[in-house]
Amino acid sequence: MIILPDTAHKLVDTAGKSIVSGTAQAAEKLNFLDLLVKGGFVMIPIAILFFLGLFIFIERFLALRAANKSDNNLLFAIRQNMMNGNIEAAISLCRKTNSAISRMLLKGLMRVGKPIKEIEGAIENTGKIEVSKLERNISILGIIAGISPMLGFVGTIVGVIKIFYNISLADNISIGLVADGLYQKMITSASGLCVGILAYLGHHILNMMLDRIILKMETESVEFIDLLEEPVRY
Repeated sequence: MIILPDTAHKLVDTAGKSIVSGTAQAAEKLNFLDLLVKGGFVMIPIAILFFLGLFIFIERFLALRAANKSDNNLLFAIRQNMMNGNIEAAISLCRKTNSAISRMLLKGLMRVGKPIKEIEGAIENTGKIEVSKLERNISILGIIAGISPMLGFVGTIVGVIKIFYNISLADNISIGLVADGLYQKMITSASGLCVGILAYLGHHILNMMLDRIILKMETESVEFIDLLEEPVRY
């Protein structure tokens, strides 16, 4: 069989286009999930830290937001009851209101008639307990923010080791030999940094929300002590 020059050129062009097309299709099929998988086993703990941090952030964010929105009129209602000499109604109101501030003020109301210093101490101790409940697990986000980039660095080291191992087996250097290790090196580094940055931001956002709640609790406790020192009937 004799192939004419024009036919040969067409066959070469067709083969070239097929190769390019196949390469393009392979590139298109390499989605985000495939890239993460190429990061290797180090991506497993990074993924676990990501989902753990996401769960903690959402749970604490909702809890802190609820704590910050509640009790806007609680102290006013307590004042009205105490001005009328109805301390039992104020105590009942605090018991019905399930919040950190209400539990803190309840301790003070239960000790009305005792020295102010004792009341202040009871409120302060209860406030510390409530703050520790509100900041539960927030510190874990800080730990995740520190560990995730380190795991990414571990993946980088593993990728470099893989590159040199492949080169030692083949006894030469080529793009194909180093590509797999580079994938693992760059993907794990980027993933670890991204998870660490997100955890760092979440940690500071929650701490800012907690600081606002603590300031509100301190303000309410000071106003409550001032209320006890007013010359009214209890």
